[in-house]
Amino acid sequence: MSAYSDILKAFWQQIHPLKAEEEADFLAAWKPVHFKRKEIITQAGNTERYIYFVVEGIQHAYFLKDGKAHTTAFTYAPSFSGVVDSFMTQGPAKVSLECITDSILLRIPYYELQILVKKHRGIETFFRKGTEGLLVGLMERHYELLALDIEERFKVFVQRSPHLLNMIPQKHLASYLNIHPTNFSKLMGRIKI
Repeated sequence: MSAYSDILKAFWQQIHPLKAEEEADFLAAWKPVHFKRKEIITQAGNTERYIYFVVEGIQHAYFLKDGKAHTTAFTYAPSFSGVVDSFMTQGPAKVSLECITDSILLRIPYYELQILVKKHRGIETFFRKGTEGLLVGLMERHYELLALDIEERFKVFVQRSPHLLNMIPQKHLASYLNIHPTNFSKLMGRIKI
């Protein structure tokens, strides 16, 4: 774990710094786990037992409808990952979480996080602030999907996350933006990036 401690600490300090005792307990709770490309981390229908922190690799959350995968989110270093709604409610996941690339993640189980949140106010504040940031991001994405046309969605995505164009297969990006893959390719060729 010590090899990844600095990455995790740098991430949480941007959200909410922790006191020394909180930091020590928090770091001790995270365990590294490795996944291969195309490996399912969480299967739809199962309950998410862990929250993850991405050290290396790219993952995507998706659901299947009429035999087609629809991507709802991407996670990559340094960020949290997991099926958050299932983790928070400890109910069945509506989406699957799969590795697009080989991945190294840190994870903490639900029960252990609950103990830490009750014991340390700083950890509770950190997760509250992180959840608030996630909610704001989800609301922005919801607005973009409903209010913007395909070209506007593409431009907003490219402005916000241009690095992902070279990291993630176009079929997943097109699905995430709710753009037909053919139209996505045309936009890639037509719009200056």
